[in-house]
Amino acid sequence: MTAHTPAALVLEDGRIFRGEAYGAEGSTLGEVVFSTGMTGYQETLTDPSYHRQIVVQTAPQIGNTGWNDEDDESARIWVAGYAVRDPARVPSNWRSLRPLDEELRRQGIVGISGLDTRTVTRHVREHGAMRGGIFSGHDLRSDEEMVEKVVASAGMVGADLAGDVTTAEPYVVPAVGEKRFTVAALDLGIKSNTPRMMAQRGIEVHVMPLASTLEEVLSVGADGLFLSNGPGDPATTDQQVELTRQALDRKLPLFGICFGNQILGRALGRGTYKLRYGHRGINIPVIDAETGRVAITAQNHGFAVEGEPGERFDTEFGRAMVSHHCANDGAVEGLRLLDGPAFSVQYHPEAAAGPHDAAPLFDQFVDMMSEAR
Repeated sequence: MTAHTPAALVLEDGRIFRGEAYGAEGSTLGEVVFSTGMTGYQETLTDPSYHRQIVVQTAPQIGNTGWNDEDDESARIWVAGYAVRDPARVPSNWRSLRPLDEELRRQGIVGISGLDTRTVTRHVREHGAMRGGIFSGHDLRSDEEMVEKVVASAGMVGADLAGDVTTAEPYVVPAVGEKRFTVAALDLGIKSNTPRMMAQRGIEVHVMPLASTLEEVLSVGADGLFLSNGPGDPATTDQQVELTRQALDRKLPLFGICFGNQILGRALGRGTYKLRYGHRGINIPVIDAETGRVAITAQNHGFAVEGEPGERFDTEFGRAMVSHHCANDGAVEGLRLLDGPAFSVQYHPEAAAGPHDAAPLFDQFVDMMSEAR
């Protein structure tokens, strides 16, 4: 990459933002979304939930701490593209092994820098998340050609993406210290810190492919089922919804996060819908309907479960409620089955990166499994 290779971020509504190539040169297509996290770009880039999305960072300076080999949340970078305002010229952190742009080039991630990311963010907030593309180097074309390419690309509604990011084979993350429970974690795009946080609580975690059956879940001696985060449209998860319904029938303790919240919602008979621009970042306030307590949470989702704050409703499995909602827009942020051992949240209690307000949810899962015994 030369110092000033021109690049463009092109949106499907014809809006074009000019900048310079950052990371790999070429072109990439995806849904353009913004993330409000001030830190944690390495965890964001390696979060499988960002599969097929071009992430615009609202924080103006990115890359200050470089890249290390410990903070990855999966085996690779999953974002489709990366857009930043001011990339760090030289990283400065004792853990840094290489600059961020070098890692982006190494993994072939096409990016753009020098953008007015505030204007991009305002545009996406006003008009909604939309298809887009980054073009640089030899792939930089006429405006008409680039917009045409973007408009011809696939959208996120109906996108079945969890199969792209799930593990091919089951694997085990052993409990730290004395083993207390066994959990089957359905990998829809799980982040590394999630089994790690369960392991710290004495849980042996069996991470399983998303097509796993109830028989396979029970065969590992599962005391509970965990539904992970992941990318795509929850309307494409019929198989996982059926697994969830079977687990609810058996009263197997169940905990879901993010995509898992939407799957539990569907299993309880609720619909899902696409948010205008989603919730992405590590500073999103969530209200607990029963206590009124506010938690600052890490989130990354473009879809939500239908429902109203504090709403109680009947399901095939007993009474349930909307346990949490977003303080910003009232969107459903949590569900709880009142007549069975199941609950979920729309946010990330493993919060890598992010605040630790929601970490006690893993303790609630442990309590639920203790009571079930």
